[in-house]
Amino acid sequence: MKIGLFGYGKMGKMIEQIAQDRGHSIVAKIDDPSQDVNYDSMDVAIDFSTPEAAFDNITNCFKNNVPVISGTTGWLDRFEEAIKICDEHKSAFIYASNFSLGVNIFFELNKHLAKMMGELDQYKVSMEEIHHTQKLDAPSGTAITLAEDIIENTSYQDWKLDESGDKTISINSVREGMVPGTHSIAYKSSVDTIEIKHEAHNREGFALGAVIASEWIQGKTGVFSMKDVLNLS
Repeated sequence: MKIGLFGYGKMGKMIEQIAQDRGHSIVAKIDDPSQDVNYDSMDVAIDFSTPEAAFDNITNCFKNNVPVISGTTGWLDRFEEAIKICDEHKSAFIYASNFSLGVNIFFELNKHLAKMMGELDQYKVSMEEIHHTQKLDAPSGTAITLAEDIIENTSYQDWKLDESGDKTISINSVREGMVPGTHSIAYKSSVDTIEIKHEAHNREGFALGAVIASEWIQGKTGVFSMKDVLNLS
C-alpha cells in the first residue's frame, strides 16, 4: 500500500515507521500546504496535520480519488461540508478523534455504562484526562467524544472544563510530564464510585490504529468510523 502522509510531526513519523514495518511504503510527506502533491502516487492518505490545513488536505484528496484517514482535530465545524465532497466524488473517509484500538473499545464501554447509569440520579458523573505538557488543546478530542457519548445516552446536556452542574459533565484536564494519554470516567454517589479508565502506555497504539484503518478502507466507498474497522457496530 502506498501512503501519503499529511502532517509529518511526531505522529506522522510514528505512522511512517509502523506502516513500513507492516510492508507499506510512504510516497509523500506533506508538511506545508504550499507543497506540490502527487495524488496519483497514493493508495490512501493519512492526515495528522493542523486544524488550518486539514479541510483542504482532506477534500483535495477526495477530489483526486484518494481515500483519507484523518485524526486531526479542531476543524470539525466543516465536517459536514467535507462529507458532502467525499460523497460527490465517491471517495472514502474515516475520521476519529483517537485511532487507538483500545480507546475505541473504551468508547463502546463508555456508551454501554452510560446507558445503564442514565436513570440512576444518585450518581454524578465526572471525567479526567491527563496528557503530556506539549498538548495544547484542552480537553482532548477523545475526552470530548466520551462526554458527547454520555450526553447522548443520559439526561446530561453539556460538558464544561472544571465546572459541574445538575446536567453538566465536569472535565478535568491535566498536563504533566510525557504522559501519552489517560482518560477516566467516574460515577460517584454517597455510598460508592464506579470508574472506568483507559491508560495509553505509549503513542504507538494511535499510529497502529491509523495504519490498520488505512488497510481496511482499501476498495471501499463512503464514510466510516473505527466501529466499522473493528466490527463493533
